[in-house]
Amino acid sequence: MPNHATMITLPLPAESLDTVDAAHRTLLAQEHLALGKRMRTQRLQDFFFHKVTLFFAISVLLVLMSIIISLIIGSAPAFKAFGFGFLTRVEWDPVNNEYGALIAIVGTLSTSFIALAIAFPLSFGIALFLTEICPSWLRQPLGTAVELLAGVPSIIYGMWGLFVFAPFFADVVQPVLKSTLGHLPLIGQLFKGPMMGIGILTAGLILAIMIVPFISSVMRDVFEVVPAVLKESAYGLGCTKWEVVRKIVLPYTKNGVVGGVMLGLGRALGETMAVTFVIGNAHQLSWSLFAAGNSIASTLANEFAEAESVLHVSSLFALGLILFGITFIVLAAAKIMLASMSRQEGLK
Repeated sequence: MPNHATMITLPLPAESLDTVDAAHRTLLAQEHLALGKRMRTQRLQDFFFHKVTLFFAISVLLVLMSIIISLIIGSAPAFKAFGFGFLTRVEWDPVNNEYGALIAIVGTLSTSFIALAIAFPLSFGIALFLTEICPSWLRQPLGTAVELLAGVPSIIYGMWGLFVFAPFFADVVQPVLKSTLGHLPLIGQLFKGPMMGIGILTAGLILAIMIVPFISSVMRDVFEVVPAVLKESAYGLGCTKWEVVRKIVLPYTKNGVVGGVMLGLGRALGETMAVTFVIGNAHQLSWSLFAAGNSIASTLANEFAEAESVLHVSSLFALGLILFGITFIVLAAAKIMLASMSRQEGLK
C-alpha cells in the first residue's frame, strides 16, 4: 500500500457548473448595477455641488453690481447738477443746496494714509517679533492679545479717542509737535493751528491703532508659512535675522504682506464711527493736520438720516460712489504692483 493518501476529484455534473456560472453572473450583474447607481449618485452630487458653488460666486458679483448700479442711480442728480466738478468743489451748504466732495475726499485720504504710514511699520515689527524673535512661552498670549484688539468695536475706539486720547494729545503731544516740526520749512504748515486735540491727525492716529491688529495678524500668519528649511539654510550660511527676513521671508510672503496692508487700508478708508468722534466734522480745508475736517464716511453717518432735499441725498450717494471708486483704485494699484513684482522676478 502507498504511504500517502491519494485524493480523488470527481467531475461535477454539467447542471452544477451551469448553476455556479449563473450565480456568478448574477453577482457580477448586481455589483455592476450597484456601481452604476453609485456613479450616477456621485455625478448628481457633483452637478449640484458645482451649480450651488457657481450660484454663490455669481451672487457675489450680482450683489456688487447691484450696489454699483444703485450708487450710480442715486448719485445721478448730483452729477447732473454739478457735473464732474462735484469732485473739486469745496462748498457743502445744505441750506442753499450747494455741495462738493473735495473736503470729504481730502479728509478720507489724509486720515487713511496717516494711519497706514504709522500702522505698517508697527505691524511689521509686531509680526516679525512674534514669528522670529519672541520667546515661545510669550508668543501665544501676545499673539492672542493682538488679535483681541481687532475685535474691539470701532465706537469704543472713538469714545476712547474723544474722552481720553484727545485731551492728552492736545495737552502733551500737539505742543511738542508745534514747537519742533512746526518751525520747519514746508512741512511746518502741517503742524500749526489750534491745538484742540481733535482733527485730521488725531483721526489718523486712532485709525492707525485700529488697523494695526488686522495688518499684524495677516503678516504673522504669512510669515509662519515660510518653510523652516529655507530660514535654517540662510542661518547656516551666516545670515543675520534681518538678512533672513529681507532675503527669504519677505520675497516668499510679499503677496500676503500686500494683502494685509490692503486689508488695513480698506478698513481705514471706510471707518465711520471712530473717525466721526475725533475728526471734528467741519466742512473746511486747511493745511494744518491739527485742524478739524471731515471724511466721506463721517459725512454719510452725520447727514444721511437728516437729508431732506433730493439733491442733498443724491450728493451723499455720490460720496458713497466716490468712496467705492477710491477703494477700487487702491486695490487695482495693489494688484498691478504685485504683477509688476512678479514680472521683475521672472527677468532675474
